[in-house]
Amino acid sequence: MEMIAGYTFMMPFIVSISVFLLGPLIFAFIISFKNFSFLNPEAATWVGFKNYVQLFRDPVFRRALLNTALYSSIVTPVQLAIALILAVILDQKIKGRTFFRLAYYIPTVTSPVAVAVIFLYLFKADGLVNTILAKFGIQGPVWFNSVRFALPSIMMMAIWSSVGTYMVVFLAGLQDIPAELYEAAEVDGASGIQRFFYITLPVLRPVVFFNLIISLIGTFQVFDQAYVVSRGEGGPLNATMTVVLFIYRQGFREFNMGYASAAAFVLFIIILILTLIQRKIFREETS
Repeated sequence: MEMIAGYTFMMPFIVSISVFLLGPLIFAFIISFKNFSFLNPEAATWVGFKNYVQLFRDPVFRRALLNTALYSSIVTPVQLAIALILAVILDQKIKGRTFFRLAYYIPTVTSPVAVAVIFLYLFKADGLVNTILAKFGIQGPVWFNSVRFALPSIMMMAIWSSVGTYMVVFLAGLQDIPAELYEAAEVDGASGIQRFFYITLPVLRPVVFFNLIISLIGTFQVFDQAYVVSRGEGGPLNATMTVVLFIYRQGFREFNMGYASAAAFVLFIIILILTLIQRKIFREETS
């Protein structure tokens, strides 16, 4: 009787997961092996691994993969480093720390689309950034219309808008570190830098790993900023094309849902492999 009652209470969760997660996931995996369009699903044909093979022959997908990898490799370490520094500073007893915690966190709860629109105005040809550069005699580029500067501009936007999330997580981890550890190290004559590298970082290792994985997944799934900045085109010359934007264009503009599903599963495999590698590295360092 208790088992029946338990499964009864679990049924809404099981049904919702099956209908909205497992079902679509399995369906997407199946159609990744098909030439499939929702405009004419009856005409779907089985093509096997053709979609996956074609992906790596597609120069646009390769560029999207390169852009996403470059974006992730720069944004992830920079935003985590800044977040950790801010967390350490704001964990001290300084005047106005509540205000600064709130100020750094507010961008993270702001809509990514709104943030992208703000940066479009800041980085336009006669925007605030170029106006400031002109004061120093520097001719600023047209940031988001430049093949060279479009992706770095999105990186700056992402770092500014998301650093607060990781700062809060680091703050929570810092506040769990026993004060006795720092007191004992101070008695032994350890400097502030020594206390940071020999106490703070080792104790924060699980928090660093958590933030690293979340940041890695988030950066590989970047879409909103690239979509708004390039108006969904990934331009100029695919300079802001990301993997998720590529998936969106193939699935909802070209209506080639089978090809888009294949790209989505390639992205899933990449993220999974990187996560497992980092998990292994962190385990080896802690053992």
